[in-house]
Amino acid sequence: MSVLPNIRVRNTQRKLRVDVMKLELFANRAFPDCCRLPAAEIDGIGNLREIDVILVSDRRMAALHRQFMNLAGPTDVLTFQHGEIVVSVETAQENAKRFGGAIEEEIQLYIVHGFLHLLGYNDQTSREARTMEAAQQRVLKALRASA
Repeated sequence: MSVLPNIRVRNTQRKLRVDVMKLELFANRAFPDCCRLPAAEIDGIGNLREIDVILVSDRRMAALHRQFMNLAGPTDVLTFQHGEIVVSVETAQENAKRFGGAIEEEIQLYIVHGFLHLLGYNDQTSREARTMEAAQQRVLKALRASA
């Protein structure tokens, strides 16, 4: 991949306060690291000029989850191959509390997860999910160590 896509983070929800600029800086640092992972299929996204990370409410996420996956209720992150990663901020907050982390770190995890889906990673089988989880942790650990 010769030119990295422009990555933007947009906040469309109003329930929780998030630092959009900080998340956008993180996303722009994380994407090149994701591209360097051994199993990343960079050719598949070579014609993406932009990647939009859209922060939404659980209500909006539930509607998208039903529309595109035919599943009820919100989920944490949905990735669309045309370059959209949709993140539920409320679900991120719930999961951060449940796992004892910060909401910002949970959103960062979802952003990396979305990038990996764009790069050809899947989590449909338990083996794929383990591979994806290891890749996510590798990227997050490296980025947090260098921060």
